[in-house]
Amino acid sequence: MTDYTRLFRVDGKVALVTGAARGIGAAIAEALAQVGATVLVTDVLESAGLETVERIRKAGGKAEFQKHDVTDEAQWEAAVAAATGKLGGLDILVNNAGIETAALITQCKVEDFRHLMDINVTGVFLGLKHAIGVMKPGASIVNLSSVAGLIGTSAHVAYHASKGAVRIMTKAAAVECAQLGTGIRVNSIHPAIVQTDMGTKFIQDFVNLKLAPDYASAEAAIKGAHPLGRFGEPADVAGAVIYLASEAAKWITGSELVLDGGYTAA
Repeated sequence: MTDYTRLFRVDGKVALVTGAARGIGAAIAEALAQVGATVLVTDVLESAGLETVERIRKAGGKAEFQKHDVTDEAQWEAAVAAATGKLGGLDILVNNAGIETAALITQCKVEDFRHLMDINVTGVFLGLKHAIGVMKPGASIVNLSSVAGLIGTSAHVAYHASKGAVRIMTKAAAVECAQLGTGIRVNSIHPAIVQTDMGTKFIQDFVNLKLAPDYASAEAAIKGAHPLGRFGEPADVAGAVIYLASEAAKWITGSELVLDGGYTAA
């Protein structure tokens, strides 16, 4: 009989979480540690990343930090080597690192578009490339996309393009891993607005571009588009990652888990 009290545990697993110094990434790293994983926290923000590791350790979890620019292939090789060499393997990869930029299409600078795509898309590709080669059957990859990968909004064409790319790349990787018999599952998560610095910036962007008169008006309009009447919290995303990383989701691959308070259903 299935032991449902253990189904969502990841005891003995090693997880690598990118962009885990703060916000959603930090919440994911802390959550995975709470349910039994040893976590490699990676980020370009070394001081904040070490603080995340310290919080995990103080709570009784296991974690290490690796400085990691996800656009740099050599740094991906080093991060994966740290997971397998120092921590004993790589069972869970969470491609969380990403940025957001805002501009009307006619004003969007090509260098800004390319920079965002390099982090949000190339970073995920490199994670897939280097993790799949060392992962064993039963491993799980979770890519952070967004509702921006499902629908469109004004002033964020580059961000939408990147998150749409992550969505489809996830499906292609899932099919390839399954057909090659690797036993590795690959899924994507699609949050709407989450209460983080990036979420605040997203709202402020509409004010800065004169698409809303002030922050309060922009916030009210965007919150009103979520039928549940609130923005997400980092813990909402972390819980979804635990699910997809665990045995509870062992028959799920190539799927997209939407976390949006009903935003895309309305």
